[in-house]
Amino acid sequence: MTVRPLPIPVRRPELLSSAFAENPKSRFLHGLARPDLDSVLAAATPRRCFADSVVVNQGDPAEYFFLLSKGCARHFFLTPEGRKVLLLWLGPGEVFGGATFLSSPSSYLLGTEMVEDSWVLVWQRKTIRELATRYPQLMENALSIAGDYLTWFLAAHVALISHSARERVAGVLVSLADGIGRKVSGGVKLDITNEQLANAANVTPFTASRLLSEWQRNGAIVKSRGGVVLRGLEQLFLHQV
Repeated sequence: MTVRPLPIPVRRPELLSSAFAENPKSRFLHGLARPDLDSVLAAATPRRCFADSVVVNQGDPAEYFFLLSKGCARHFFLTPEGRKVLLLWLGPGEVFGGATFLSSPSSYLLGTEMVEDSWVLVWQRKTIRELATRYPQLMENALSIAGDYLTWFLAAHVALISHSARERVAGVLVSLADGIGRKVSGGVKLDITNEQLANAANVTPFTASRLLSEWQRNGAIVKSRGGVVLRGLEQLFLHQV
């Protein structure tokens, strides 16, 4: 895996405002009064991160907290055998690096990489903890997001032990459509390869390819270079082989 260090931060204030303007409805910033929001944003540093760059390395000290203001990222986990397991895709407004909120120094549990060229807002651990003390709404929002992560993990675990391969692959597609899908003519575009889909759904690439071909035949999807266009989510679950 290629690990690229974070690029040199861009300190021009207008870039910070522009980065946040891409998605002003981040759940992490929900409920802040405008003056408080301005103070929180002023304490962040905008950084441009390139596609395929690893922004957070699993096991590294949790020294930075991130808000994805533009682009797409995803969490992954490296097993002791070196297998890379894809977990959760992140869209604009999502945050990562939540271990920085803990009172005791901790490490990142997961890695986070950029799916495409992106912008993030970055706070140092000391800074984000001070802001959370000054503005308790930030901590409330962070806890709510952490609760959603637990819900996602539970759903993924239940799917693994009780759902068929078809249901798991369909579930990943539906989840991605809701999270990072882009509306295009005829449906919702997902930039994901067969191998990535198979990894996320815990099936073999052959199984993922077989299901995608079936769904293309019945009109549920249209395969495109480097992704798929979803046309009918319900059809993913209706047809059985």
